[in-house]
Amino acid sequence: MRKEVAVGVSEEFGATPIAHLVQLATGFDSRIYVEVGTSKINAKSIMGMMSLVLREGQTVTVVAEGPDEQEACDAIGEFLEKNI
Repeated sequence: MRKEVAVGVSEEFGATPIAHLVQLATGFDSRIYVEVGTSKINAKSIMGMMSLVLREGQTVTVVAEGPDEQEACDAIGEFLEKNI
């Protein structure tokens, strides 16, 4: 399953939104990736996700493969739209 989302910005998580995103992703059984350009990063990898430079309004693709892929795509997509 694939879902395109536009990155949004929030002050809710302060300086640690990526850590919260990884924590959210690890709660799902599916494999979850965030694609930005030609990069495909494992959303459960804190080091990988920290290597991304996400900007407000940037479009990224959330890819999930597994038993709870719909829920994972929706949750990660919603987080990215509101909290980076």
